[in-house]
Amino acid sequence: MNPGGVAVFWPLARASGISISHLPKPPNGGDRFCRREHVMAGAYCNLLYHLVFSTKERRPLISPAIKPRLQDYIGGIVRGEDGELLEINVVADHAHPLVRLHPARAVADMLRLIKANSSKWVKEQFRGPAFAWQEGYAAFTVSQSQVPRILAYIRGQEEHHRKRDFRHELVVLLRRNEIAFEERYLL
Repeated sequence: MNPGGVAVFWPLARASGISISHLPKPPNGGDRFCRREHVMAGAYCNLLYHLVFSTKERRPLISPAIKPRLQDYIGGIVRGEDGELLEINVVADHAHPLVRLHPARAVADMLRLIKANSSKWVKEQFRGPAFAWQEGYAAFTVSQSQVPRILAYIRGQEEHHRKRDFRHELVVLLRRNEIAFEERYLL
């Protein structure tokens, strides 16, 4: 039994008349350990992720007319899940959001929500060619000290892609972050 479990159980057991003589004493003087003022009020997290995902088959489906509204919509999805969209740049065939996620939200779940909901929204709003996101994604953790550099990188996507295609960009990001991958799975 861990000390935290003992500390929580001790006052309950004593109040219920349960024999507690065989239990180790709780840390910090017994009941005092369990009072509300000694419990941390919340989690303190700064969970920053640079997300990268592409359209299905990397088709250039995101027109300049769709881009600003799609970026706003994705921001709404993130905020709806208690997160914060720090930056986003969507280009013709992929997206680069920088997000701060709530600690109760898994990255995979957030990406599923973002991609499914935004894909459905684009189909409903723009009734053009069939729109879908690629199944996979890349997610990179970001230190607060690196946020300015990542913001500049995301904002410079149009210029960046005049020199490199998305596949090359993704390979560079994966290697820089020491993520193992097989080239044959990168469309």
